[in-house]
Amino acid sequence: MGTGVRDAKAHILAARRRYPVRTMPDPAARRLPFPAIALLPLASAGIAAAWALVALLTGRQCSWMALLAALDAAIVLRITGARPGALRACVALVATAFAIVLANWWIAAGQIGRSLGLMPWASSLRLGPDYAWTLATLANRPADVAWIAAALLLAAIAGR
Repeated sequence: MGTGVRDAKAHILAARRRYPVRTMPDPAARRLPFPAIALLPLASAGIAAAWALVALLTGRQCSWMALLAALDAAIVLRITGARPGALRACVALVATAFAIVLANWWIAAGQIGRSLGLMPWASSLRLGPDYAWTLATLANRPADVAWIAAALLLAAIAGR
């Protein structure tokens, strides 16, 4: 190639770099993939069931399991191919909060069901939201609240 051809090619490539092509944002990039939508509630319920089982066996709240729920939500979102960003962090935060609420509900239902002679799944259907809230506020000490707050923060950071 001659010198003139090289200069012309360099001029064309330089012009391309100077004027970038702007594209419209892809709306599908902001959505969650279907596997994430399908698997995240199941994963949150699974970790909440494990948390309730450990808590009912030990007789303590075991709020440190909220950290595992946060990591579980972040890992499920990464494995299912959700794109990083604020949406993934918010979804991880919501999934962790769902696991925390569900676990506390099942722990309260298990404790009450044990005293009434009911199985935990039977008493969880009969437990009302006001009574569950009262039992959760009585059972969760400041250390438990700190574990839950740390888990929500971990979910927001790990979910990015």
